[in-house]
Amino acid sequence: MYSMKQTCEKVGMSYQTLKFYCNQGLIPNVQRDKNNYRIYFVQSYYHAEYTLSANLTISYFEDYQAIILFLIQCRSGYIKNQ
Repeated sequence: MYSMKQTCEKVGMSYQTLKFYCNQGLIPNVQRDKNNYRIYFVQSYYHAEYTLSANLTISYFEDYQAIILFLIQCRSGYIKNQ
């Protein structure tokens, strides 16, 4: 489990960028601690790392959000092979 500051340091992303990505839904499964601070688990950390490496621009956010949602649904078994 990582704090927002730890995640920013590990990924090499600014605090504002990570917060923006979270607010846009690009970093799924971000939890909150008892003080309402964001906490990141390994899966969220990898999403942040991938999002940064993808070098996304604003125009690609909607498509990227749809892909992430699809992958999460596939992994959770929500979408079955047809």
